[in-house]
Parts: sequence; structure tokens; C-alpha cells
Amino acid sequence: MTAIAASYHDRVNVLQGMMPKDASPFDRPEWYALLAERKPPLLAMASDGERKAALALTRANGRLEPLNHWYSFTWRQLAPAGTQGDRLLASLARDLRAHSHRVTLSPVPDEDGSATRLEAAFRAAGWSVHREQCDYNHVLPVRGRSFAEYWAERPGRMRTTLKRKAKKVDVELLTHFDDAAWAAYEEIYAQSWKPAEDTPEILRAFAEAEGAAGRIRLAVARHEGRAVAAQFWTVENGVAYIHKLAHLEETKSLSAGTTLSAALFEHVIDTDKVALVDFGTGNDRYKADWMEEVRPRFLIDCLDPRQIKAWPALAKRFVTRLAPAPAES
Repeated sequence: MTAIAASYHDRVNVLQGMMPKDASPFDRPEWYALLAERKPPLLAMASDGERKAALALTRANGRLEPLNHWYSFTWRQLAPAGTQGDRLLASLARDLRAHSHRVTLSPVPDEDGSATRLEAAFRAAGWSVHREQCDYNHVLPVRGRSFAEYWAERPGRMRTTLKRKAKKVDVELLTHFDDAAWAAYEEIYAQSWKPAEDTPEILRAFAEAEGAAGRIRLAVARHEGRAVAAQFWTVENGVAYIHKLAHLEETKSLSAGTTLSAALFEHVIDTDKVALVDFGTGNDRYKADWMEEVRPRFLIDCLDPRQIKAWPALAKRFVTRLAPAPAES
């Protein structure tokens, strides 16, 4: 059996050529490069001479964590499918014991088997692994429908709202990055009900790159010439990703957000012909009106029982498991 060698890097260019066929925006080296400008990366790699597996990590909170950002919908391993990829991951997980007593990974998807593969790899390498759901992901499988067919299946109140309010705003939908449209988005977001964001420059740099690649879908709704709602989506590998949306609370009665969302759904379904619309993380109630399925996102917490530093967290985990479940009211 071919020996596996582990290596560690601080430059994301080592990830070139490792993207999966179903790559999301958050699998690309370019995304990791944006994050690496603000967090020191630790790119852990394993190779048998023919194939490679990698985990994009960083040191934070006294442990190893994913190199990601709260903008990220997911984080997952970069590894070939099949038993050889699993072997590489297990070998890498084993080598990581020399670099930390704890590795905590999230938000990991499992519709592609990522959470299951990572949990199995770390268990095989001797880590004590705890896996739990940490978030929700609302999605719309299009299943070949046109926008008209999809819209006919939405709740009646949504269809009525669009019919009554659509003419009150003008929609501009762009498939390239535009400074004025982005400035409108930032101004709307700053005045919206949403909390202030840290490092908004990451999102702008990401949007500019997506625009240059032709993947951006940027839309602004205006009422009497004033921008009142904005949304930022991207399209890639048959998936439309809804990254950000915002509207002015003072113009809520216009339902500009509904009009803007409907325009974007129509575009990605009828023009881009996507197979899936992904609403990112979060379990906001309104997402269920637009989406039809919910997928879990997982946290995988790995502790090395061989290291004394891991023992307090292991003891806490043990006590938590022994605690009785709360009584139902």
C-alpha cells in the first residue's frame, strides 16, 4: 500500500486543482485567498503521490477551526471520493493530533456525505468525535419547473402581494458587478433592520470577482427613483446562491423585497436554468415560503483523548451526555 505523506502550508495556491465537480463558491482557492488576508491559514494536506486531500484550517479559540467566514454557507474537505479519499482523510486526521488537541469543524453539509466522511476519518484516527446539527439550509429543487409553474405553487398571500405591489417599484437586474448598484446595496443594508457587518470588504471583493466571472446576479428595486431594496445572488454549476438581501424598513409597505426576489427567482429559473436555489444558512420563517426543503448543517467537534489539554472538554462532554433530558411541558 502506498505510503501517505502529510504536509502543511500557509499559501492557498496549494489548493489549485482540488475543487470538487460540484464546487460551491466556498470551495474555491480564490475564496480561501480572501479569508487568508485576514486569518493566518493552515492548509493541511495528505498525498499518496497520485491523489491529494486537504483541509483548509486556521488556529482560533485554542484549537484548529475551518478557514471560513460567517458569509460561508458551508465548509467541507477537499478530497477525492471513494475509499482512497477516505484513507487520505483518516491519515490526515491522524497527523493533526501533533498539531492540536482539538479540531472543530462547521458548518459541514452531509447531502454529499461530507459530515459522515469527516466524522469517520477522525474516529478512525483515534479522536473522540461529537457531531451535532448547528444550522439549517433552506433550498428549492427546481425539478424542471418554469418560474410560472413554481410561482403558482407559492402561498396565496405571496402571489397576491406581488400582483398588488409589483408595479410600485422598478427592478434593475444586473449580471455584472456595478459600483452604483453595490453602493445602493450597502446604503440600504446600513439603514435596514439587519446588524452591522464586520469585514464588509470581503463581500465586496467576492462580489467583484463573481462579477468578473459572469456569475453575479445583482438586483436593486427603486421607488420613485430611490433605491429601497437590494439583493446579491450568484449562479454556479446549476445552483443559484442567495447571499444577501436587504430592504428599507420604512418602505416595508411597498413589499419591494418580494418583488425583487420574484424577479431573481424568475431569472435564475427561466434564464439561467438552475436545478437548485440555495438560501444559505439560517432558519428564518420567511424562507419556508420560497423554499421547499431543509437540509442540516453540522458541527463536528474532535478531541484527542491522548492529550491532557483535551481532558476538561472530554469530561464536560461526558457530563452533558449523562444529564437527563428536559421534561416536556
